[in-house]
Amino acid sequence: MNKIFNNADEAIAGIKDDMTLMLGGFGLCGIPENSIAALVNKGVTGLTCISNNAGVDDFGLGLLLQKRQIKKMISSYVGENDEFERQMLSGELEVDLIPQGSLAARCQAGGAGVPAFFTPAGYGTEVAVGKEVRYFDGKPHILESALTADFAIVKAWKGDRFGNLIFKGTARNFNPVMAMAGKITIAEVEEMVEPGELDPNFIHLPGVFVQRIFQGVNYEKRIEQRTVREKV
Repeated sequence: MNKIFNNADEAIAGIKDDMTLMLGGFGLCGIPENSIAALVNKGVTGLTCISNNAGVDDFGLGLLLQKRQIKKMISSYVGENDEFERQMLSGELEVDLIPQGSLAARCQAGGAGVPAFFTPAGYGTEVAVGKEVRYFDGKPHILESALTADFAIVKAWKGDRFGNLIFKGTARNFNPVMAMAGKITIAEVEEMVEPGELDPNFIHLPGVFVQRIFQGVNYEKRIEQRTVREKV
């Protein structure tokens, strides 16, 4: 089955106002830049976005936040983004902050068809408010529900037309589990190869989880924080 789309605009067809989206990436690594730019241009609004990060002011999900296209963020680390902070503190943006490990596990559960699980992470904090608590081996655990999305949008290093993907470095953190949890998964890749060119022993995500794939362009390869030592 050929799942190739010509570009991001074609790949995001069907994404409408008020949908829930999962967007892969870790920090500024592995962000589906082309797809986010296409969403900005499309002008969809009222989005609920599930992502480890909220981008920065002029990059990643920060671009959607600038246009007020996101109504709710479900995420873990949201620093580095002044506009996100402003919208959250003013009450314009609904925010659900989740411990990073729990966020990954909830996405993984959604992809595996597990409706909920117990975890000790977050017990005794605001994260646990209103959630069921049970004790296992004398230790309190809170009930966390799985996360799924109408569309999952991920970015990979290499892929083929069947949707088999290889991620690079820390881009592998959230992209694979989110790809498994979307009803429709869109993958943008830096390099498109022919079926059989990817070593099956090194494929991180099999194509069964991917419905649409396209080759992206003009990736920025940003560094979140650059630190260099002084010359001596």
